[in-house]
Formats: sequence, structure tokens, C-alpha cells
Amino acid sequence: MADPAAGEDGKDRSAAQRIRRYLVAGLLIWLPIVVTVFVLRFLVGLMDQTLLLLPGAWRPEAVLGFGIPGLGLLLALLVLFLTGVSVTNLVGRKLVRWGEDFMQRIPVVRSIYSGAKVFTETVFTDKGQAFKQVLLVEYPRQGIWSIGFQSGEQVAEAAHRSGRNLVCVFVPTTPNPTSGFIILVPREDTIPLDMSIDEAMRLIFTLGVVAPPWPNARKAAAQGRLPPASPAAPQRPEAPAD
Repeated sequence: MADPAAGEDGKDRSAAQRIRRYLVAGLLIWLPIVVTVFVLRFLVGLMDQTLLLLPGAWRPEAVLGFGIPGLGLLLALLVLFLTGVSVTNLVGRKLVRWGEDFMQRIPVVRSIYSGAKVFTETVFTDKGQAFKQVLLVEYPRQGIWSIGFQSGEQVAEAAHRSGRNLVCVFVPTTPNPTSGFIILVPREDTIPLDMSIDEAMRLIFTLGVVAPPWPNARKAAAQGRLPPASPAAPQRPEAPAD
């Protein structure tokens, strides 16, 4: 004879699981929206600070009587565009050269400006290979693999003293990839990955939940080059009903 108490417990457990499933489904919809809105508001607010470059009488608060969110972003894009146009001609290049010579003569500003200039030219142009390649490295110990970005390859002194061809790898932390560790790894100990920088960043942001698809996965599985999937964890037996 079936125990009525056990049936009631099963119904309560099923209802709780259904409610939990609905809550998780709602969270999956709203959490990305909230994060996107928060990040956009932060960026727009940061760009609106460029309005401080305008005289007080020209700002929207003085002209219209109220602020316009996002107007600073348009002003920043306009300033960047006009700056790019001006430095592409002979007069603009000479002005930039004179300005850089002036910055190089200031002791403290010289080191900051030079480092920032080298970094921006390396990251935002095709002059170097910084943050252009996703690497797989054994870190923090052998047998443990981490995702990293090649940030440099010209570490002459370290390569000479170690006798190895070293590359500079930035290993970001999760879920905040703006912090991390710089490690020097022999080039032969790194494994280049096919995933793009955006896919690797998405993998880090989501704590490894959103893994990018690998186009060659089916081919590698057919050739037996993929390890077998891990067996599922055994289910815990339910306690017998009293």
C-alpha cells in the first residue's frame, strides 16, 4: 500500500523544482539585460565627462536647461575623428612631433607618456602581436592549464639569461579580466588556440560557462584525438521514506 505522506513529499519536491526552474529561466533573461544596461550607463557617464572640455556657457545644462545623456560620447567621437584627420597631413604630424618632444623634456611626464604611447601603438595598431593571439599555458603548475594572451615577445634579457625563447603571456583573472598575472613562458611550451580574443574574453567573463565552439571538434573526434568524456557523477540514493 502506497504511503500518502511519500506522495505528498513527491508533489512538494516537484513543485519546488518547477518554481526553481522558472526562477532560473527568469534570471537567465534579466541578468544579461541588467549587466548590459549597467555597463552602458557607466560608459555613457564616463564619456559625458568630456563635456567638461566645453566652456560653461556652451554646455547643454546652460543652453537647454537640462543634460542630454550620451552627448559626451558624440563629442568624444567628434574629437577623435577631427584629431585623426588633422594628424594625417604634414602640418598635423609636425605639431604632434613638437608636442611629443615637449613631453619628453618633462622628467615625470616623460616616463608616463612614453609607456602609454608604446602601449596604445602596440595594442591598437598592427605593429606588434600584443593581444592578437590566445594561448594555452600550464599555469600555475604543470598539469593545470590556463587561458592567456600573448602580450609581448621581445624580452631579450630574460631570454638571454634563461637560454630559452620566451614570450610574455598575460593570464587574466575571472570574472575581472582587467587584472591578472604576467608570466614568461618558453614558446615551445605554449599552445596557440583557434578561438578569437572575443571568444576567450567571453569564456573568462562567464566563468567558463560559455565555451566557444571549435570547428574542428568533429574532425578531431573522428580521428580519435579527443579524450573521452568524463563519466557522469553517480546520483546519490534517496533516503527511504519513514
